[in-house]
Amino acid sequence: MSNFDEILDRTGSSSVKWDLCRSTLGDENLLPMWVADMDFRTPSFVTDEIQRMMSFGVLGYTAIPQRWYDAIIAWYASRFSCGIVKEEMTFIPGIVRGIAFVEQCFTQPGDKVIVLSPVYHPFFLVSRKNGREVVYNSLILNEEARQYDIDFDTLSEQIKGCKVMILSNPHNPGGKVWTKEELARIAEIAADNGCLVISDEIHCDLTQPGYVHHPFFTVSEKAASNSIVFGAPSKAFNMPGVVSSYAIVKNPEIFKRFEAFLSASEFDRGNMFAYDTCAACYEKGSEWLAEMLAYVKSNYDFLQEFLRDRLPMIHTLDLQATYLVFLDCRELGLEQKDLVDLFVRKAGVVLNDGTMFGPEGKGFMRLNIGCPRSMLEEGLTRLEKAIKG
Repeated sequence: MSNFDEILDRTGSSSVKWDLCRSTLGDENLLPMWVADMDFRTPSFVTDEIQRMMSFGVLGYTAIPQRWYDAIIAWYASRFSCGIVKEEMTFIPGIVRGIAFVEQCFTQPGDKVIVLSPVYHPFFLVSRKNGREVVYNSLILNEEARQYDIDFDTLSEQIKGCKVMILSNPHNPGGKVWTKEELARIAEIAADNGCLVISDEIHCDLTQPGYVHHPFFTVSEKAASNSIVFGAPSKAFNMPGVVSSYAIVKNPEIFKRFEAFLSASEFDRGNMFAYDTCAACYEKGSEWLAEMLAYVKSNYDFLQEFLRDRLPMIHTLDLQATYLVFLDCRELGLEQKDLVDLFVRKAGVVLNDGTMFGPEGKGFMRLNIGCPRSMLEEGLTRLEKAIKG
């Protein structure tokens, strides 16, 4: 059994979550609960793999081993009951970079890219920086279900003229697991409008019991023929510092074009630790992953109970996947800058400002509960004191 209650001191590790956060905001006492890496020890089957590679004594050029392909193929077969083959797979040096590569390969500056907002902010930031026009399709917050729905009628209109759709599947920041029917409808609308779908599925292994992730290419023929699916073990197994992402492309013509773009600049090659750590996660990680997800669920239950009993003006969205909770703080009645100030300056707890995910995030803050329970309790207690004075 892993000890998810262990407190790890990450100070001095050049951690974005801890060191960069505190130095940027100028306060060493801040409690960072924002960026999407967990404060759990990376599992030993990952660090053991790095030690094994180090034992050879040379940090040399490293080819993609067959083990990498086999592990990913077996994981998708066992976890998602679907088949992929080596000829549909390529390494990518990070999913955000992969999005940029797809846009550079399949679109031109000035072309339109559509996103479902609120959504992971690099989707639109990278698109803008690459000179693409971003179209925002606003998700609808279902107040009763406490999750997002898609306005398909508006999507059908807004997607016209768009060359690419970037989909967060499961959804970040909302924690929604899209149903097969929802994904199939997205696929139909996109294909009928000549819009290639990028499905970012980095959170696909983080579904809670009762929810089933559907890789986009499995939901229909139109989805399989008109999509590029991105995956990685980095979020599920807490190894984002080891860039180990990959793309799955079912359409041979799309794959050929994308792989040619990547290989022309050697973007389809990773560092020496990228391949075997990924394989180790998929070969050995099932038990650890189940334990971690159970702990995250207990953290979510604790969060809900704390809010209900002590901060009833703050609500959560229904957490179906990920370890990221979108907190609905609208009942506090604060302007967004004042809401952020409440968390950071008054409570000393750093969360993601909801509006960074799009204007629909006004009144929301994103909380990372992938941490020891004592850390979560401290953050909530700080917030309670700041609100109640």
